[in-house]
Amino acid sequence: MEKEIKWWKNAVVYQIYPLSFMDSNGDGIGDLKGIASKLDYLKNLGVDVIWLSPVYESPMDDNGYDIKNYLAIDPIFGNMEDMKSLIQMTHELGMKLIMDLVVNHTSDEHHWFLESKKSRDNIYRNFYVWRDEPSDIGSVFGGSAWEYDQLTDSYYFHLFSKKQPDLNWDNPILRQKIYATVNFWLDLGIDGFRLDVIDLIGKDIDHKILSDGPHLIERLQELYNECFRGRDIMTVGEMPGLSLERAADITSGKNPLLDMIFQFSHISLDEIPGKGKWALKNLDLIEFKNVFEKLQSLMYNHGWNSLFLANHDQPRAVTRYGSEKYRSESAKMLATILYSMQGTPYVYQGEEIGMTGVKFENIDMYKDIETKNIYHILTNQGISHEKIMESIYQKGRDNSRTPFQWDDSKNAGFSSGTPWLDVNPNYTKINAKKDLASEDGCYHYFKKLFQIRKSHQVFNDGRFIPWMKDHPKMFSYFRKNDKEEILIIGSFSDEKMVLELPNKTYELLISNDDQVKIEHHMEISPYYACILKIGG
Repeated sequence: MEKEIKWWKNAVVYQIYPLSFMDSNGDGIGDLKGIASKLDYLKNLGVDVIWLSPVYESPMDDNGYDIKNYLAIDPIFGNMEDMKSLIQMTHELGMKLIMDLVVNHTSDEHHWFLESKKSRDNIYRNFYVWRDEPSDIGSVFGGSAWEYDQLTDSYYFHLFSKKQPDLNWDNPILRQKIYATVNFWLDLGIDGFRLDVIDLIGKDIDHKILSDGPHLIERLQELYNECFRGRDIMTVGEMPGLSLERAADITSGKNPLLDMIFQFSHISLDEIPGKGKWALKNLDLIEFKNVFEKLQSLMYNHGWNSLFLANHDQPRAVTRYGSEKYRSESAKMLATILYSMQGTPYVYQGEEIGMTGVKFENIDMYKDIETKNIYHILTNQGISHEKIMESIYQKGRDNSRTPFQWDDSKNAGFSSGTPWLDVNPNYTKINAKKDLASEDGCYHYFKKLFQIRKSHQVFNDGRFIPWMKDHPKMFSYFRKNDKEEILIIGSFSDEKMVLELPNKTYELLISNDDQVKIEHHMEISPYYACILKIGG
């Protein structure tokens, strides 16, 4: 009897950043009705799961990751009836919907925090982390992680913005409140969660242990027992500070605590180690390949991978890893290399049409709190505007947050009003309408790639076998199970190259250049990619 395969192992997940996806009412902000109007576009692409970034009530200091009320929809997105309707429409189309769960911190406007500030003996005081004196822990967004509160003459802890106070997971009463929130949404019909920076909930602040703290496994186990056990859902934890080995442990075994993890070891390779995300270096492709090889081998029969290169916090994949000169080719190549591995594919909105990063000239055109903070910090350190902006062009979070480019009409068809963030000026050349009209467009390539994935079991259970490991411009590997073997080829070069294939018989499943002939001695074009079935 064949082992049952969990549905999320064969699923394609599409991340929607609601602020920037589709505006239905002309206020310049994407909303739930806008998303609902585009469900057919996602279904046709081959999407199985929609991941919705936060739509909870929020002051929007960090674009919804600062939550004021976990049980309400923010009016800028719609209301609870709109949310229920979106869940129903998604399910009717045979897709599932997961939400972002942000429970490391809340907004400083959350009822719990407003009460917590009132006095040292308030019943909500211990929902947050208060100390008489600050330590030297720094905020992810720059500056100290401690903010002084005059009323009670003490400091509260915020690893992110000062408007995002950290919750005190050591408090069992707080934890029960969180579990009630999680179950509220699951009972409403959503199909799981992406858990934001969930590696932080076990932290020991007094000993300065933040990620993967001493209580992490215990907290995840309790969350699983109280909320996830017995439900046919999907959970993926964002855990940027976790080692590859720990990630594998948490997603493996008879009762994995989470189904998948977003692990960031491959994402930080264009940063100078120890200098943070803004100190840049050129990507070493061999190092990049080695990390993926380690991920694939560690997770094989021991957990499950999340396959992603971009999201709302990361730059556009084409701009970061590909080529804007060979935009379409490199977008397809990156998808081929990434989505042919073992794991669940994640598409960030716009990847499927090859959207690129934006280069706003003025810092005032950016909305992201992290980007604005780092600009002022680096300016005060005497670094030039030009040098800072170069880093922002490469790593700033607004690169991936510009409105979705639907067509070449005003505001890229995103809104009839003034968009909350300017549209990338290249929308007249890069947009969904134009891409869909071309048989050679990125959208159709992604769609075919997902169809191939689902029709060949080797993508699900085949071993990952590197090929040409030490080639500085090629990312290639085999996938092999008992019945089938495939070869995946991807060029990271903007020049033609000659490739010598192993002496076998090949059947072409997909390629991004029909002019390239499949033969043992091949000349491949810039950013070429293909999948070959061996012995076909």
